[in-house]
Amino acid sequence: MVPIMAAVFGGRLSVGATIPMLVFADCMAVSFYRAHARWDHLKTLAPWVIAGLFAGTALLDYFGAHHARYDYLSPVIGTMVLAMLALSLLRGRLGDKMVPTSNEGRALTGLVAGFSTMVSNAAGPVMAIYLTAANLAKNQFMGTTAWYFFIFNLSKVPLLFWLNWRHPNAPIITMQTFIFDLQMFPVIVAAAFSGRWLLPRIPQKPFNDTVLVLAAAAALYLFVPK
Repeated sequence: MVPIMAAVFGGRLSVGATIPMLVFADCMAVSFYRAHARWDHLKTLAPWVIAGLFAGTALLDYFGAHHARYDYLSPVIGTMVLAMLALSLLRGRLGDKMVPTSNEGRALTGLVAGFSTMVSNAAGPVMAIYLTAANLAKNQFMGTTAWYFFIFNLSKVPLLFWLNWRHPNAPIITMQTFIFDLQMFPVIVAAAFSGRWLLPRIPQKPFNDTVLVLAAAAALYLFVPK
């Protein structure tokens, strides 16, 4: 979704254009899987995610003032996601401190997830790798993911409006993007119910493998010049 939206709206405007769709989809995901969340994971990640959100806000503020023409953030985020993926795949050989679910891994995950979701809505691969490494069942994976993105996507809205106010010549949210979001809501509803139907029909191992493959594909695509 991130590269598609960036191709349609451009890197900066795509951040704000994507948020209403994400929050709307998050509401549906929470309604489906709210009882299955692992709040222990969310609580330990939250302080680091908040720090990452403010770091991402500061960078968007800087780019808004300097009108950066090239997206320097995508390859950086892609590199971090691929590094986490490698740690996840090698966690059986690297020792307790070199895995996404260690204390150090949680701090890194939270910082990268908060930063990447703020600057490009690209935290999906980061959280997918972390929750796969935590060996969560499918419903727990979905419940934890749903609450995580609902809480933190919603918390980004006032930060984005502040950035809009700070840089009216480099907006993040416009009437054009909002109208586009309204047109997408019926499609999101149909897709959400399709996903809910499909999830129980996917075995656990193919589910985990698919999550990791898609995370790697999304990370690699971030290196493609836009």
